[in-house]
Amino acid sequence: MQIQEIIVVEGKDDTVAIKRAVQADTIETNGSAISEETLQRIQHAQNKRGVIVFTDPDYPGRRIRAIIEERVKGVKHAFLPKAKTIAKNGKGLGIEHAADEDIREALRQVYTPSDMTHIQDSITMEDLITAHLIGHPKAKARRDRLGEILNIGATNGKQLHKRLKMFQITEEQFGAAITQLNQGEKNV
Repeated sequence: MQIQEIIVVEGKDDTVAIKRAVQADTIETNGSAISEETLQRIQHAQNKRGVIVFTDPDYPGRRIRAIIEERVKGVKHAFLPKAKTIAKNGKGLGIEHAADEDIREALRQVYTPSDMTHIQDSITMEDLITAHLIGHPKAKARRDRLGEILNIGATNGKQLHKRLKMFQITEEQFGAAITQLNQGEKNV
């Protein structure tokens, strides 16, 4: 599998994992304190070939994603659920620990956010409350599972609303994901 866009990862080990799974070029942020020079390289890459942000499913990874998203418009996003990024010894988490096939699958399901100014809010905050994704004792676990089902990553309540809109998740997709989520909880 060959990827045209340049993939932004956090470090060298992530680059090794990406190159093991697919043919791609990467830019490493070297942590969550992204330098101005790195941001300029990411912008240049976006202008030339496009960029896919593929960071770890943890706080630093989400922070990096947010910084890039704010500075470099139109980047694409690939996500892996936390469970697929845990080291074999259970100590450590990151893209570098993911199986090659999981990396390829995440890259096949890349999302391109759109300009949100023209997008209708078809899924409301009330819908999120009704679906027990906000203000419920199990809300965090349900949001995490929903992020896996929709392949939009783990979020807090406010971020979830923004991501659903940004990735143009339809009411039908949302409803199907909630049904799948509820079925999974019944089978536990």
